[in-house]
Amino acid sequence: MIPTLETPRLYLRPLELADAEQAQILFPHWEVVRYMASLVPWPYPPDGACTYYRDVSLPAMQRGEAWHWTLRLKASPAAMIGSISLMKNEKNNRGFWLALPYHRQGLMTEACQAATDYWFGELKSPLLRTSKAVANTASRRISEKSGMRMVSTTEHDYVSGRLPSEIWEVTAE
Repeated sequence: MIPTLETPRLYLRPLELADAEQAQILFPHWEVVRYMASLVPWPYPPDGACTYYRDVSLPAMQRGEAWHWTLRLKASPAAMIGSISLMKNEKNNRGFWLALPYHRQGLMTEACQAATDYWFGELKSPLLRTSKAVANTASRRISEKSGMRMVSTTEHDYVSGRLPSEIWEVTAE
């Protein structure tokens, strides 16, 4: 059972199939998806969120391989504003997205801290690693603020094409 997490301004509620309807509206915007892994189809199909949740996210949660939460403002908890995920993956343990109206407010930094605390505190993982496009400066700032360090560079395929990437990590210590 994945718990609801809480920050000063957010609820991180475990993902449900019913959340796909809101995600389908909020997610498929170029500014949101351009630095996502190239596995994200673009243009985004009309059933993209439902298909992804049903066929990928929810089964991974049931297998104990991933933890997915929707982000919701405490002031309006019925409305989803984004998502954050933790994954058992050697190269990338955390991913997130936030709807455009909520960018640049520090909300994702709060969500990342809650998810990171869960990763180390509840899941007892020794290392959290994430990959990101060098051009994704907002995501890089979140990593810097959360005490992560850049450990290597590579290239990765994103929705927007092949780009220089960085691997960031933080340990439980």
